[in-house]
Amino acid sequence: MWKRLGAPTDQIGSVNEPRTHEEYGVRWNEKWIYRAENSQEIERVVLWYRYDFQGAFRVKPDGSAEPEALPRR
Repeated sequence: MWKRLGAPTDQIGSVNEPRTHEEYGVRWNEKWIYRAENSQEIERVVLWYRYDFQGAFRVKPDGSAEPEALPRR
């Protein structure tokens, strides 16, 4: 995933974190945040549970999000 999207701007949690969260209907314990260039606006989030990819979501300006289909390698 890192090769496809690059390094996240921010990260919350860890794949080894015992606490979980739920967002966009997905349970996760690590969240990668990608911000717009030269902005604090969040463009994309990638969610993980343990070492399993749970989904990528494009965040709209109003704060809502939609699942993002990522290109195959």
